Amino acid sequence: MRYVSTRGTAPELGFSDVLLAGLATDGGLYVPEFWPKLSAPTSLTTPARPAAPGRPSSYVDRAVEVMLPFVEPDLDEPTLRRLCDEAYTSFRHPAITPLVQLDHQLWVQELFHGPTLAFKDVALQLVGRMFDHVLATRNERVTIVGATSGDTGSAAIDGVAGCEHVDIVILYPYGRTSEVQRRQMTTVDQPNVHAVAVEGTFDDCQDLVKAMFNDAPFRDRNNLSAVNSINWARVMAQTVYYVVAAEALRGPLTFSVPTGNFGNVLAGWIAREMGAPINDFVIASNTNDILSRFVNDGDMTTRDVVPTLSPSMDIQVSSNFERLLFEMNGRDGGITAEQLGRFRAAGRLDIEGDQRAEYIEGTFRATSFDDAATLAEMRRTQAETGMVLDPHSATGVAAARRFAESDATVVSLATAHPAKFPDAVEAATGRRPELPDHLADLLQRPERTQTVVNDLGAVERLVEQLVGR
Repeated sequence: MRYVSTRGTAPELGFSDVLLAGLATDGGLYVPEFWPKLSAPTSLTTPARPAAPGRPSSYVDRAVEVMLPFVEPDLDEPTLRRLCDEAYTSFRHPAITPLVQLDHQLWVQELFHGPTLAFKDVALQLVGRMFDHVLATRNERVTIVGATSGDTGSAAIDGVAGCEHVDIVILYPYGRTSEVQRRQMTTVDQPNVHAVAVEGTFDDCQDLVKAMFNDAPFRDRNNLSAVNSINWARVMAQTVYYVVAAEALRGPLTFSVPTGNFGNVLAGWIAREMGAPINDFVIASNTNDILSRFVNDGDMTTRDVVPTLSPSMDIQVSSNFERLLFEMNGRDGGITAEQLGRFRAAGRLDIEGDQRAEYIEGTFRATSFDDAATLAEMRRTQAETGMVLDPHSATGVAAARRFAESDATVVSLATAHPAKFPDAVEAATGRRPELPDHLADLLQRPERTQTVVNDLGAVERLVEQLVGR
């Protein structure tokens, strides 16, 4: 498999180079040169292999089958299987991403059983191991820089903490994450881990990361790499749980997806392109509703970011939409780059009617919920089913209910453990959720963090100081 940039001028690369590069040198995002088709699950044609103690057999088996076409020949099947085995033994549920039924047609897929209690673990536990494997083979070291609205940072840090070949610097918006989210980043006592608070929004953090990659001397001097969903490997790993759910429930299904940066729902779209039995997607937003405005009204105009109870979705610039836009443009990188340049300058992205008809209508539906509606759904779900939802997952369930159809099976993605957002859960249900045992003392652990102004020069100086370059 070879990879091309969404902006058309960066060189084609193989998987390992795309993994380490993150962002393409022309500012674009890497995508495969074609979407491979899913093979039938091996479990349907051959006897199941006996699982080693603690090994999540069925999920790993399907993950290897889904991802192998994307990583060959750089990673062979035994290597990919070993990395998946190592990644998913860290999950607390043997199914990795279990399905829980709420009513006759609505299911919740729990994606929060990894070590940092968020769906980002599904990808980043694997991606961290891929980094260390490739870098060890090449005898190289990289500096990962990333931006987080709350969950990516802790998942990325956990995935690479202690790796011999990686330094990681995560930028997060000062005062705009939950305390649990922040402490999962700032209490990691490893010399290769650095959490930095930026005086700004997540969009500011994301802009700073992209600017560092576009500063060629800085990028080369520090051998930068990325683990945000701008890194193709992140999106690739997330396609697996869509495939697993759709096949388990004998789709076609509708997926309801809480999303701000478009990466999670894009992974589902890719799974459908590969042949997974999926009908369509419901995008669930909070008050920062740029994606729902775009789907419903064709209005992708940025507004000020509003802090909410679901901070991981407090985003106005959805980076991963660029990958879908590239497809909408017939994979013309020049047109895509021109559109995104206008979007950056004017804060508005315009799409042709025929593009909307082919790629948006019939594929995506969307809606949004303010904090009051989110709390109401958390309260309702707990009262009716006993399930406690975090505020992000609650928007997904609320959206699924809003678009409910009598004959449709819907899977709503639960993207975070409720204990990551205890204040919101307590406000909704009157009970404060407890952290799992491995994080029970999180609020007593000492923190290591620094605060920096929203300025590229200041951030670059701090990064070089932290990693000793």
